Amino acid sequence: MLALLKTIRETIANWWSDFTLQTKLLAAATLVVSLAMSGLTFWAVNTIQQDAQVNDTRFGRDLGLLLAANVTPLIAEDKRQEVAQFSQRFYSSTSSVRYMLYADETGEIYYGIPFWETEVETSLTIERRIELPEDYAKESDKPMVRQHMTPDGSVTDVFVPLIADRKYLGVLAIGINPNQTAVISTNFTRDVTIAVFITIWVMVILAGVVNALTITKPIKELLVGVKQIAAGNFKQRIDLPLGGELGELILSFNDMAKRLESYEEQNIEELTAEKAKLETLVSTIADGAVLIDNNMQVILVNPTAKRIFAWESDEVVGCNVLHHLPPAVQMEISRTLYEMAAGESESAEFRIALNQPTQRTIRILLTTVLDLQRESVKGIAITVQDITREVELNEAKSQFISNVSHELRTPLFNIKSFIETLHDYGEDLSTEQRQEFLQTVNHETDRLTRLVNDVLDLSKLESGRTYNFDGVDLSQAIEQTLRTYQLNAKDKGIELIQEVSVPVPLVLGNYDLLLQVLANLVGNALKFTPAGGKVAIRAYQLNPKSAEQKSSPPVRVEISDTGIGIASEDQQAIFDRFFRVENRVHTLEGTGLGLSIVRNIMERHHSKVNLVSEVGIGTTFWFDLSVFE
Repeated sequence: MLALLKTIRETIANWWSDFTLQTKLLAAATLVVSLAMSGLTFWAVNTIQQDAQVNDTRFGRDLGLLLAANVTPLIAEDKRQEVAQFSQRFYSSTSSVRYMLYADETGEIYYGIPFWETEVETSLTIERRIELPEDYAKESDKPMVRQHMTPDGSVTDVFVPLIADRKYLGVLAIGINPNQTAVISTNFTRDVTIAVFITIWVMVILAGVVNALTITKPIKELLVGVKQIAAGNFKQRIDLPLGGELGELILSFNDMAKRLESYEEQNIEELTAEKAKLETLVSTIADGAVLIDNNMQVILVNPTAKRIFAWESDEVVGCNVLHHLPPAVQMEISRTLYEMAAGESESAEFRIALNQPTQRTIRILLTTVLDLQRESVKGIAITVQDITREVELNEAKSQFISNVSHELRTPLFNIKSFIETLHDYGEDLSTEQRQEFLQTVNHETDRLTRLVNDVLDLSKLESGRTYNFDGVDLSQAIEQTLRTYQLNAKDKGIELIQEVSVPVPLVLGNYDLLLQVLANLVGNALKFTPAGGKVAIRAYQLNPKSAEQKSSPPVRVEISDTGIGIASEDQQAIFDRFFRVENRVHTLEGTGLGLSIVRNIMERHHSKVNLVSEVGIGTTFWFDLSVFE
């Protein structure tokens, strides 16, 4: 027997000596971990047992208080038969109660389950008493709980004083069985822990033996080969005469190295080409693009983003993007960038107003870049859009709607007011008053009609509608305009002057649109020119065509007046919608859309309206039109 033990010991020692240092360390680490896990498991089992005892104690106390609350009134009225019946039902309804004892104030037991039979309650029996613990308080309203061990396990004893009208009537003793589920779970956990501990060590010993005999050397060779491949040496090969899975693994490794060697140059060329395509695509898109990694380092940035953020002279690739962003942008997106890098959000959008290097509004879109498995964040893509024009258009649209609403409301209110007055008090008004009211209503109706027509005209011009352009005789358009306003000028005492050089060549344009331009400009001139003033329309070709010129010089049209003039600070704003000089002088009325229509029509003719004005002297509007050839 001793010789057998010695042989086994020597065999184990020889196997242990064949193990590598790494295997020995692994075995030692396994021992430590398994011991630690076993200790934690037994500590958990002990904790579970303690928690089970605490739960049994709480359960027993609550159960005793519940039972005492139901039987105390019956005991106070000496209804012991009902007490016995209630207790029997209570005992039969739960398996947690081990026993129930009732004792009077002297400690004598007068009823107990399962120790008492009601059928022999009056027969001759041996006196039974309950010995209460020394620390039992008869006057306390709280039960006393303790535990004692039995062959079937721990039993929780609960002693509840029976008190009615502050009179001590005796004691109720209840025994609570332990929680069988917790006991079974604890025992099962302990047995499983022991079995796992033994299984782990059996597997470790067997794995160590196999590793020492058959796996260590091939694995070392494979490890060296993998390191060479990782270093870029695709000529690495492994030459070991092995069969089975390890032999197939070595053959596969050699085949992989051979394929990598043959595809290395091709893959590098393809990757370089794809990278160049991607960089070209990113550099040509209209929006700014910035790609950063999880550490906020810039990986890629296109020219548009450099222009928006004024990075033309800075080298930001490889730097922290937060150190180069404008302060307004950095303040808005810093926290969100860190949240996205941590995987707490996937996208975000910001609208930020910038003051440097120029006044503009930008929209920034943040999107996470995930790996192929879409499990972890590899970086963040920042898209920057310049929406300054969009914001300006929205503001202009809102302002236009607001102005139209205001301008429509004023004449409608006046019309409604005067018509209501005529309806309610028409008979009390004189003929002259009624005539004056009707003239006012007619005047406001004309004003409303002009406003609606101007809005419709401006809407047509800005809608992209196509107009036919042909040769237009400016002389005819000017004469028609003068006929239209001749009577108005005579009533106001203003002289209309026509200065058209002869001959004026046909111009390229739309007759109706040019007629509207002349009408708006002449109408404004008459409106702002006092009695005794002059309004002149001139048309002439700038320079006669020479032999060296390929195209004819344009025809210039001027509308001059001797009116109130326009202040220099208003000369740029008068072409905006609903801007009126009378807002400043408070003398005349108008829709404020006439010059906006003129500007749009001139843009359709690829021209521009210019003006020269001086307050108190007069104003001259002029524009050039191409000759029809």
